[in-house]
Amino acid sequence: MSHHIVEFRDVHYRYPDGTAALNGLSLRITHGESVGIVGANGSGKSTFLMHTNGYLLPQSGGITVGDLPLNRQTRQEIRKKVGLIFQNPDDQLFMPTVFDDVAFGPLNLGLSPEEAAGRVEEALGIVGGLALKNKPPHHLSGGQKSAVAIASVIAMKPDILVMDEPASSLDPKARRYLIELLNDFEHTKIIASHDLDLILDVCERCIVIKDGRVMADGPAGTILSDKALLEENHLELPLTMQGRTSYKKGGRMNDIEKLRHLIGHWLEHNQEHAKSYREWGEKAGAAGRHELASLLREIAERTAAMDELFRQAEKACK
Repeated sequence: MSHHIVEFRDVHYRYPDGTAALNGLSLRITHGESVGIVGANGSGKSTFLMHTNGYLLPQSGGITVGDLPLNRQTRQEIRKKVGLIFQNPDDQLFMPTVFDDVAFGPLNLGLSPEEAAGRVEEALGIVGGLALKNKPPHHLSGGQKSAVAIASVIAMKPDILVMDEPASSLDPKARRYLIELLNDFEHTKIIASHDLDLILDVCERCIVIKDGRVMADGPAGTILSDKALLEENHLELPLTMQGRTSYKKGGRMNDIEKLRHLIGHWLEHNQEHAKSYREWGEKAGAAGRHELASLLREIAERTAAMDELFRQAEKACK
């Protein structure tokens, strides 16, 4: 089924600040594959994901999704095929209620209100969130927001599901439920995560990215058990393959190591958040909400300026 295929051919992308995120990335993902994308902070994982549905467009090279080459004219059609779930669910939830958020995609696909309501019930049922449908998203816990963000994409019935750090805000029970949910998804899955144990549980194939290039590609069990390969790419063996070597006496991980890992996440996504605030500022300005637009621009600039503080904090954790 060609409509499930994702192919990158020598794709390059550089952010406005000069950061070269993709440097000749080439790969091909075919129908029904479950593919894990792993790499250290700043390796290009999130930038790759944002190219899969046209959130970002390549500056050189080519991307094909199904039978369509990705460009400004085709990306709306491609977004019907590719459902992208961001790491931070707040980037996806913006309507007054959960029902409205989950219905937003189906309604924009042209479904009737009745058909969209059916999609909402089905999607929230899949993620165990039916009881949340009348709640405001900002009243939800982090795990509940993640479930609703997943439901908002599932409701559009994508051929290809793309997820960025899907378990980052989940407790162990919710994480296990997510793994079961992903294993039940019948079509193509592309999942970027630092949770290598989740990749082992969900993905048959694993691709290692470093400096915006593919460094290794093969069966997940083979890639994620290769200690030398992982260390070369600033990764560690999955915890299930480490025994208890990453734990202190008493079974607790070092809190500073956890913090360093979190700061790395925040740094990696900081510029993406700043870009999102700028875009919403432009939309607010276009709608005549100039005070709101000004505030969003200020938020964007302050967010971007935090990069150096994140780097200092990450360094201080070493």
